[in-house]
Amino acid sequence: MQPFRTHKGRVMPLNRANVDTDQIIPKQFLKRIERTGFGEFLFFDWRRGSDGKPDPSFSLNDLRYRGASVLVVGKNFGCGSSREHAVWALEDFGFRVLIAPSFADIFANNCVKNGILTVALNEAEVGEIARRAAELPNYEITVDLEHCQVLDEHGFSAAFHIDEFTRHCLLEGLDDIGLTLQHESEIAAYEARHSRPKS
Repeated sequence: MQPFRTHKGRVMPLNRANVDTDQIIPKQFLKRIERTGFGEFLFFDWRRGSDGKPDPSFSLNDLRYRGASVLVVGKNFGCGSSREHAVWALEDFGFRVLIAPSFADIFANNCVKNGILTVALNEAEVGEIARRAAELPNYEITVDLEHCQVLDEHGFSAAFHIDEFTRHCLLEGLDDIGLTLQHESEIAAYEARHSRPKS
């Protein structure tokens, strides 16, 4: 997992609350056995109109937000099922930061394990970022995990809270395997002391 310290990127607003994981990545695309290739199916049903063609009014189809790596969304983002595929789809599409008033707990935990930072700000701050993203061309923000700040070049600044363990894992690029491997020498010593029982 790549360490996360400071990220600057274009912002894409998605002004919807209670977005569940089935909308993030619909169930018909969960058959892949790899963790890659899900990005093209992100928000699949919302990206297309009733005729099956891309809906130009949906933000993922808006050329203004092409290359965005910061997604700003409504409250309770990632609710519903615990499918990790939702995070894989967001990551594969190119998002590194998600900003919302709140996130579903399991979804947020899955984000950490895949190197995506979830930033919880109050609704007024989230609304202001979304407004600027909609009105200012090529709007970018900087997310600084070392100092727990979100800021832009137009005077916006907001602090966010993140628990120290989650912050440590992201700063050091540690998923569950990485955390375990930090104790590799102790594990090897334990195994050396405890030989397998004779069959």
